[in-house]
Amino acid sequence: MQVSLPALKAFESAARLGSFKAAAAELSISPTAVSHHINKLEQRLSVTLFTRSARKVTLTALGKELSTATSQGFQSIEIAIDKITAKDKQIHVTTTSSFAALVLIPTLQAFYKQYPEIKVNITSGENIDANNFTLPIRLGETDKQSSADVIKFEQFNLFCTADTAARFNQAERLTIYTTNWKNSSLPNVPLQAWLELNGLQNEQIQVRHFDQELFGIQQALLENAYVFCSRTLTQGYLKAGVLTELNTLAINSQLCYYIANKENHLSRHNFMFIEWLENILNKS
Repeated sequence: MQVSLPALKAFESAARLGSFKAAAAELSISPTAVSHHINKLEQRLSVTLFTRSARKVTLTALGKELSTATSQGFQSIEIAIDKITAKDKQIHVTTTSSFAALVLIPTLQAFYKQYPEIKVNITSGENIDANNFTLPIRLGETDKQSSADVIKFEQFNLFCTADTAARFNQAERLTIYTTNWKNSSLPNVPLQAWLELNGLQNEQIQVRHFDQELFGIQQALLENAYVFCSRTLTQGYLKAGVLTELNTLAINSQLCYYIANKENHLSRHNFMFIEWLENILNKS
């Protein structure tokens, strides 16, 4: 048997509060509307749910039975809605270790300041399993990605401390840290092309490699050496004054950061996060 949901809601409220007037206030409708809904419900069920008097209404035995059922039903609905809402307010991001450590985690407080009701969970690693419940931020070859999925095209340049930068033209031999990717399918870091672009191909250079840009940056800081790496990943260090970008020409690469099948992940809060992230990245 089909019954009106507004009628059931009016009944549940009146039964719980013991008053048509109180139910009307809770539901933001008139007491007459509450009475009308309950009358229609009684007619539909062919039962009397309330005993009415001039001053109050009292549940009948059948009314008490229905009150228990409707109360439990609406509570279950409210619990489900709360769970769904809570899940929607959590953003699950999977990305590379370097991007997580150097870009996302240092800037999360700025995101929380703008969107305090949203929680961001970050999982890092080089192998990322994507599904519709996560935002998979990846580093990949630009030509293999849809332009709609790209959030940042990568440029590379040389970085070091301010003191080390002052000695760049005086050094007889340079030590440069850079990256050999764990993922062998990625294009190589464009170090040789950068050297030629800046007329440095004949300089005495010792190149050392790590499999993540994060490690190269850390080691260059420890040794007062140079690191050839992504401009995206150094923006936090640059802002803090820990690193400086040399006055050399940056070079475009074949790499980009992207979200695979981005349009499939555009829930309301994911959209807010992606918009915020793209704004952060494009400031670098």
